[in-house]
Amino acid sequence: MILDTTFIIDLMDQLPSAVRKQEELRQRRENLYITTPTVMELWSGVVQSSRPEQEKRKVVEVVESQLILDFDKASAEEAGKIDGTLYKEGVPIEPTDCMIAGIAQYHQEILLTKNLKHFTRIKGLGIETY
Repeated sequence: MILDTTFIIDLMDQLPSAVRKQEELRQRRENLYITTPTVMELWSGVVQSSRPEQEKRKVVEVVESQLILDFDKASAEEAGKIDGTLYKEGVPIEPTDCMIAGIAQYHQEILLTKNLKHFTRIKGLGIETY
C-alpha cells in the first residue's frame, strides 16, 4: 500500500483518523511505501512552513522510516497516460498526483489517501481512505 502525502501529513499532525488507520495497517501487516513525489511535497512544505526546523525534524523522521518507491521511467509512462487521459477528458489533476498514481499503478499497489476528489478520477486505481 502506498501512503499518499495527505496521509503522511495527517499522521505527522496526529490526526486521530490517521493514527487509527496506521494502527489498523500495522495489525493487517501491510507493506507500506511512500513515493519520491511525496518526499518532494513534504520538503516543499518544510520550506513553506512558518516553523521549518520543527517540520524538518518530522519529515526526516518519516522519510527515514519508510520504504520509498521511485518515480522511474515505467512509473513516468503510467503517470503520463493518466495525465493525458484526464486532460483529454477535461478533468485534469495536479501532475504530482499523476506521478503518485502512476507509481501505484505500475507497482499494482493500493493508494491510501483522503484526496478522493483527484484520485477517484483515475480508472483502475485502487484507493483506500481513512
